[in-house]
Amino acid sequence: MTVTVTEAHRTIDAVWRIESAKLIAALTRMVRDVGLAEELAQDALVAALEQWPSSGVPSNPGAWLMTIAKRRAIDHFRHLKMAERKHEEIGLDLETTQQAIEVEPDEVPDDLLRLIFTACHPVLKTEARVALTLRLLGGLTTDEIARAFLVPESTVAQRIVRAKRTLAQKKVPFEVPAVPELAERLGSVLEVVYLIFNEGYSATAGDDWMRPQLCADAMRLGRILAGLAPQEPEVFGLVALMELQASRSRARVTPDGEPILLLDQNRAKWDRLLIGHGLAALERAESLSRARGPYVLQAAIAACHARAGAPEDTDWERIAALYGELAEVTPSPVVELNRAVAVSMASGPEAALPLVDELAASPALARYHLLPTVRGDLLAKVGRLAEARAEFERAASLTRNSRERDVLLARAKAAAGE
Repeated sequence: MTVTVTEAHRTIDAVWRIESAKLIAALTRMVRDVGLAEELAQDALVAALEQWPSSGVPSNPGAWLMTIAKRRAIDHFRHLKMAERKHEEIGLDLETTQQAIEVEPDEVPDDLLRLIFTACHPVLKTEARVALTLRLLGGLTTDEIARAFLVPESTVAQRIVRAKRTLAQKKVPFEVPAVPELAERLGSVLEVVYLIFNEGYSATAGDDWMRPQLCADAMRLGRILAGLAPQEPEVFGLVALMELQASRSRARVTPDGEPILLLDQNRAKWDRLLIGHGLAALERAESLSRARGPYVLQAAIAACHARAGAPEDTDWERIAALYGELAEVTPSPVVELNRAVAVSMASGPEAALPLVDELAASPALARYHLLPTVRGDLLAKVGRLAEARAEFERAASLTRNSRERDVLLARAKAAAGE
C-alpha cells in the first residue's frame, strides 16, 4: 500500500510519542549525559523522517530508532577521540538492541524511572525540572509545555537548555534516589507525572482530544511511585486522581472524536473498575492521617463526580468547598476558576459571574482559553447572549486543539441563534 509523506510523518509522530522516552532513557544510561542523549535521539528521529516515507515503517520502529541513535553515539565518541573501551562497550550493546528495546507492556523500564528522577534533581529549579521531564519523558514540544504552564514558549526553551547544561556541569548521577532523599524529590516528580497525564487527557494541540498513551504512561509511573513511597498520601492521591479521571475516557468523545462535556456524558460508559481502584487509592491516602495536600483534594473532587449516578446527584456544594480548601493549599487563578464553576452549579450563574469577572483581570489567564469558555457559559445562562458569543469566539481563537475549537465555534453560533 502506498503511503504519502504526510501519512508517514503522522506515523513517525505517533511512534516518537511512544518510544522517545524509552530511547532517551536508555541512551542516558549509556552516555551519562541527558542533553547528549536527547540530541542522539533527535538524530534518529531525523533519520526516520528522511527514510521511512520511502522505505516504510520498520516492523520494530523502537529498535530501529535505538540502533540509529547508538550508531550516532559511536560516531560522537569517535569524533571526540574517546577511549577505545567506550567504543567497544557501545558496539557490544548494539548486538543486544532487541533485548534492550523489548519491555513488558505493564512495566516501566528502570531506565525510565531513573530518567524522571534525574530530570527532577534538586540542582534544578522546580519549573526547570517539570519542563525538562515533560520534554524528555512526555515527548512534548516546548509550545505544549508553555501552554500547560501559561508562560511564553521562549521561557520554556531557555529552561530546558539551562537544565540540561546544569545536569551536565553538576555531573548528576543517573539513578533513583536512596530512601533518605526520596521524599524531598517526590513533589516535583508528582507534578510532572500529572502534567503528562493532563496532556494525554486533554491535548493542548493537534486534531485529537485525547492522547491515551500519555495517560497510560502517567498512570504506570504513578503506580511505580506508589510502590516506592507507600507512606506518602500525595502519591496515592495522585494515583486516585488519575484513575478517577481516566475512568471517564470512553464517555469523553463521540465516535467521530468530538469532545463531550462532563455533564453530557453517558455515565454508563464510565469504567467502574478504574473508579473502584481510584476510590481505594483515595481511601489509602486519607488513611495516612496527614493534612490533605493538593492531589488528595483534587482526587476528593473527582470522587464526588464518580459517586454521582446522574449529573443532578453531584454534590456541588462539597466540590465548591473542596476547591476553596485547595485554593488555600495551592493558591492559583486556575483553581479559583474551577471553584467559580462549582459555585455556579451550586448557587447559580449569578453567584459565579463576579468571581470570573475578577479573574478576567489576571495576567496569568490572559491566554488561557478556559477563562472565556467559562465566562461565555455563564453569560449565556443569564441571557447576555451577544457577550457570550464574543467569549466563545475568543476561546476558540486561543485553543490549539482543533476538536475543541469546533465545539467553541458551535457554541458561539448557538448563542447568536444561528
